[in-house]
Amino acid sequence: MEVSKTGQPVAGATWTDVGFTCLAALVPGANNVLTMQMILDQFHKTTFAKPTASIQPVGLKTLVNLPTYYELKWPTSGFEPGEADATILVGRRVEIEPVFVSATYIYGDGETSGPVDTFGGPHPTGDVVHTYRKKMTAPVQINATYSGRFRVDGGAWITIPDTVTIEGTPANLTVAEAKARLYSN
Repeated sequence: MEVSKTGQPVAGATWTDVGFTCLAALVPGANNVLTMQMILDQFHKTTFAKPTASIQPVGLKTLVNLPTYYELKWPTSGFEPGEADATILVGRRVEIEPVFVSATYIYGDGETSGPVDTFGGPHPTGDVVHTYRKKMTAPVQINATYSGRFRVDGGAWITIPDTVTIEGTPANLTVAEAKARLYSN
């Protein structure tokens, strides 16, 4: 059917088959269709878990020239890998689950590790280790990059074609110097 520039039918016009249209939003009832853009928008609205650093030695204190071990930990708030956030989009139950891609360990002395695909670990087996060379207060943090997957109405999981980087919770690590002294008894 012929329409005017404003989209209104032209009086006396008749229907003519011209094939398919790429204007899917103009098809009656099309506004209740779940789209990948809706999934991506919801993925970016997800409250992801902010990574935190577990550091050894414990107590946010270490020594100059002592290997310091880092481990990425997830807080109880937010969605971490393996946990799904569920919502309703255009009447459909959509679950979005973050998937760990990498982490960047920021040591607070100008050095970083990453992005790496490890959670690190505790002494002595951890694989994210940093040695400080001078006394300082080091603002440390771990930033995590997530991709994700989703499913609709309990169906099969589908990969989300995007990533998001979440800045971790910063902490101040005290790097102290140990002084050796000889005492006589």
